[in-house]
Amino acid sequence: MVGKYFLLAAYIGFVASTNGTTGTFPNGVPRLDLYNLESGYHGLVKENETLVEVTPTIRGVGADICSFRIVNKHHGEAPFEIILKNGGEAELRARRNLNCEKRKNYKFDIAAVSCSGEQSGNATVHISVVDINEYAPAFLEPSYVRQVDEGRLYQEILRVEASDRDCTPKFGDICKYEILTSDQPFTIDNEGAIRNTEPLDYERSHNHILSVVAYDCGMKQSVPVMVTIKVNRICKLGWKGIPERVDYAPGSGREDLFPTAQLKLCDVPCTVRNVQTKLTLATSHIGKGCDRDTYSVQSQRKLCGASSESVDLLPTPGSGAEWTKALASDEGHESDQMFEFDGVSSAVAIPNEVLNHGLARTFTIATWLKHKHVPDQDKHVKEHILCSADDHKMNRHHYAWFVRNCRLILLLRRDFSEGDLNIFRPAEWRWKLPQVCDNEWHHYAVTVRFPDVQLYVDGTVFKPEKKNPEVIDDWPLHPTKDINTTLTVGACWQGSENKMKHHLRGYLAGLSVLLNQVEKPSVLACLHKCKESLEVPAMELLEPGMELLTNSDLTELSIEGDNKTNLEVLVKKIGYSNSREFPTPGRRNLHLSTTITCDHGRGVKVPPVESYVMVLQPQQPSITINGTNNVAREYQDFRQGVRVFTDLHITVQPSGKPWKHGEGLSVIQKKLDSCVVSVYPSLNPDHETITLPENMLTQFGIIAKVSKDGATVSGSDLIYNYEEVLRQIQYTNRKPAYYLNRVFKLICSEMNGRFLSNEYIQTLTVIHPQSATKAPPAAAAAAGQQLQEDSAAAAAAVAASERPAGDKPAHALLSQHHVEMRPQTIVDHYLEATISDRTQAVVAGGSHAVTIIIVVCVGFLLFMIILGVVRIRAAHHRATQEEIQDTEMAWDDSALTITVNPMELNGSGASKTSGRSARGGQNEDDDSSDDNSSYHDDDLDSTDEEDEATVAAGGKVKDLEWDNSTLAI
Repeated sequence: MVGKYFLLAAYIGFVASTNGTTGTFPNGVPRLDLYNLESGYHGLVKENETLVEVTPTIRGVGADICSFRIVNKHHGEAPFEIILKNGGEAELRARRNLNCEKRKNYKFDIAAVSCSGEQSGNATVHISVVDINEYAPAFLEPSYVRQVDEGRLYQEILRVEASDRDCTPKFGDICKYEILTSDQPFTIDNEGAIRNTEPLDYERSHNHILSVVAYDCGMKQSVPVMVTIKVNRICKLGWKGIPERVDYAPGSGREDLFPTAQLKLCDVPCTVRNVQTKLTLATSHIGKGCDRDTYSVQSQRKLCGASSESVDLLPTPGSGAEWTKALASDEGHESDQMFEFDGVSSAVAIPNEVLNHGLARTFTIATWLKHKHVPDQDKHVKEHILCSADDHKMNRHHYAWFVRNCRLILLLRRDFSEGDLNIFRPAEWRWKLPQVCDNEWHHYAVTVRFPDVQLYVDGTVFKPEKKNPEVIDDWPLHPTKDINTTLTVGACWQGSENKMKHHLRGYLAGLSVLLNQVEKPSVLACLHKCKESLEVPAMELLEPGMELLTNSDLTELSIEGDNKTNLEVLVKKIGYSNSREFPTPGRRNLHLSTTITCDHGRGVKVPPVESYVMVLQPQQPSITINGTNNVAREYQDFRQGVRVFTDLHITVQPSGKPWKHGEGLSVIQKKLDSCVVSVYPSLNPDHETITLPENMLTQFGIIAKVSKDGATVSGSDLIYNYEEVLRQIQYTNRKPAYYLNRVFKLICSEMNGRFLSNEYIQTLTVIHPQSATKAPPAAAAAAGQQLQEDSAAAAAAVAASERPAGDKPAHALLSQHHVEMRPQTIVDHYLEATISDRTQAVVAGGSHAVTIIIVVCVGFLLFMIILGVVRIRAAHHRATQEEIQDTEMAWDDSALTITVNPMELNGSGASKTSGRSARGGQNEDDDSSDDNSSYHDDDLDSTDEEDEATVAAGGKVKDLEWDNSTLAI
């Protein structure tokens, strides 16, 4: 028995030791719960923590475990402790914060100790200290200094270096360098190498100071280190201080281009005998070779003071000039409308009513022309700008302006009536000009006071030279019968072949002809004047021995002399200006070339300098039109004329900004160049008109065109003047009763349509007389009393009609009835309802006397109606027929009482018929009129049409109207 208990106890102890339970057998053998003691434990501990994360968990089994012990220190130190927890587990902690930078790894052995004092086998613990980013990078040197030569690009100027004290590559390696100083021509790579991105200039900066930082791979930033790069002056022959780019803000006036310019000769042995420099401003890529205001030809001529009688032969398509629609053209907003002629088929014939084909003895022809030489072209080929030739049978050219062999030629053939047919007279002038074939825009104008002929090129008169122009004499034209002329642009009409020939290959703009007078030279110069140009230095800066020259466009400026110092002063004072209100933004290249001649004629080669002006984008204006949108007026006002835009006001935002010198500059406040008034629907010329103040138009020089669709006023002028003209526009309507309202739309523009205003809508409302309405319920109680008064009055009228002839007439007694003649109204269903209500009131009386009175009243009413019809017919023959038709077209029955026979109430026909008659009175009056006009001939509003339709649906109805011509009211 005892043996059995002993075996059972041994078995239980074995199972317990196998399952790792402790405390069951105080005398058990402890051991560490490890699958393989040789692999041991591995732990990680952060530098700023003490708890060690151990894998696997430290656990003792086989006996009751009371502690764990560090039994072997492999490297002499193990600053750790093992803390026992419940269930035989333990945690490992560091006795202090560890430092990865001092020691990264620890290794020691541990063993489990039972409560009986027995110790398990040993297991090795490997501990790694985890690094944290506790240190920032630091540069190896407190600062860096290097010297470089100006004008060079270096692959590496210097290399900075930093280190980090953190123990792992993640936080201890340097991954990035950065230059904190902005706007410096330097860059740095990740290895710390610094190089320059552009050649350095000693004149711009003697040294460059940079602030550089380093980052470790955890992106922790170092303290900045100062890097100083000194620039050594290396003298190079040429200009210094010339900026590569000059920004120009619109409206800023004059800007000096090179205020710090210096001409360096370095150590070149040269005693300057002569120095020349030339600055060129390139503008050929803009418009017609210059930044000019984008006004129409008409506005440009007005601004320059040109004659208003000049005729534009190439107006903007769609402005009434149908003949230019077939030509290829640009949009015409950034400059004048430019037309392209292809040299093959592009040409237009000018209508006879546009210009008198027979030129006077005094006239001016002007145009913009861009033309280039065509290689291998026959030198006898003509390219016509303008030509007047026989319309059929023959090919005689009466006058022409054309290009041939890069010469500009004017042909003027005298008519047979102008002198002896046998006398030679000048007939052809040939100018040889380099501008004709340089493929650039030029302005040409020829003024003729026959036989005196002058040519203006780009606003400057051409000075005759020997055989330039070459003048050719010819016979006068011989008389012919039944042959007229055809005036063409871009080619010449070949009458015998019935087709165009001698086509122009090039571009035209602003072609105009002025008859019987010549343009002033100042006007021609103004038409060509460019808004942008180089500004020459003040003449007082020019010292003796120095000379300053410019071209006519002020796009080229040359300085020549023997004083190098004065040359520098003058170049510093060369400026650029653009007086255009809204200049074309973009780049204008500048080219500065210089030549130096030393003693003994030896020349010094000075490198040319390239720069450019960048014209910035101007602020776009906003034109706003404000005013009262709806104006109501009476009939009489419309007949006399109503001002459409009485309180019109035009504003512009932004209003402007000051010049840099303080004076104010209005952006667009001073000018508009056109306003268009549109009428919806179109005017009926029979009785509607629009008039404009002729005196103001003449005073301001504004041109107006009026049509059935509205009016157009054009010509560049002050906004104030445009407001004054627009406020005086008057609309007159002799038949305002036909309309409920009239709608006018106004749009104004500036710069040839480049800037448009909002669409301002103005509505003129016709005040029609108020329509009669049904009596309100509150007045129903008085209806019976009113009916009795009406009946009594009717009876009295009947009695009066039976009096002897000496008594008062019926209409005199009727004046006691207080009949009020009001302005016309359109009687609707009110009359029908009133008749029905009052009829019921009479029936309620039930008296035979009342019935008799009603019958008498109806008879009297019929009598008065017939009398009214007779007088209306007579009134239509009077001189005031139209006045009566409009103002008296409605019958106001607000003070009349109509009584209907109760015997007729069995059917509704009586009341309905009465209602139709009252409503149709106006229409029958018009139909019976002797006036041939009718509503169907004019524009009707919907109300008139509906009323006519209602009358037509009711069958044949007599329309009545009250005649008050003999009533004593």
